[in-house]
Amino acid sequence: MAITLVNPSGLPEIDVYRQVSIATGSKLVFIAGQVAWDAEGITVGEGDLAAQVEQCYLNVGTALAEAGGSFDDVAKLTFYVVDWTADKMPLLLEGISRAAAKLGTTPVPPATLLGVAALDVPDHLVEIEATAVLD
Repeated sequence: MAITLVNPSGLPEIDVYRQVSIATGSKLVFIAGQVAWDAEGITVGEGDLAAQVEQCYLNVGTALAEAGGSFDDVAKLTFYVVDWTADKMPLLLEGISRAAAKLGTTPVPPATLLGVAALDVPDHLVEIEATAVLD
């Protein structure tokens, strides 16, 4: 496997992601920010952050599969969440959990979460981009 995820001593251990991703593979995969569109470009989960996070994760999974990978190959995720406040964390985690169950994985790569004013489409509440490394 090209990715090793660790929580170094001296840094806080976070349940939902690891602090460091060590990549040893030879093929870099950069996934464009995925929003809550289905295959036909229709927004899934309008007004529902958990549903949109779930769809974003499933879309990232689809893109990874096309590249010959899976969430096990993800070195880093970046979340862009509209009007982020800490009270939205349970919804974010719910969406991740639902997608992980469908994908049969436990996605815990390092992640960055950024609050943003808006995304490209007013109905979109979240966008997730990924960087993966494959052997």
